[in-house]
Amino acid sequence: MHELSLLRGVIDAVNESVPGRNVLAIGMKVGTRSGVDVYALRQAWDLARVDTTCADARLDLDVIPASVWCPQCEDTVEIDEYFALRCPKCDTPTADLRGGDEFQVTWVDVE
Repeated sequence: MHELSLLRGVIDAVNESVPGRNVLAIGMKVGTRSGVDVYALRQAWDLARVDTTCADARLDLDVIPASVWCPQCEDTVEIDEYFALRCPKCDTPTADLRGGDEFQVTWVDVE
């Protein structure tokens, strides 16, 4: 489960940005094509935060659906399948990923 090591990296980065502060919550964007299992990430949070400044912190995840630009429809459209790089409206192949690969801290609440 690489989600545990990812979260330990997140906690380290948060501690570097707000040294010595007690972290109440961390907000993150996680894309469905990021290679991160959101369920595993939530489960790993309880282990990752033990004996850290995030011990009592909440993890808020904003799950971003995968989307691609379709040149035929001239629109950004959501895709459901991980490997489906085709427009769900017109079936045009496209590799122009516009969203869903995010893995980033968006905010931190400290006291």
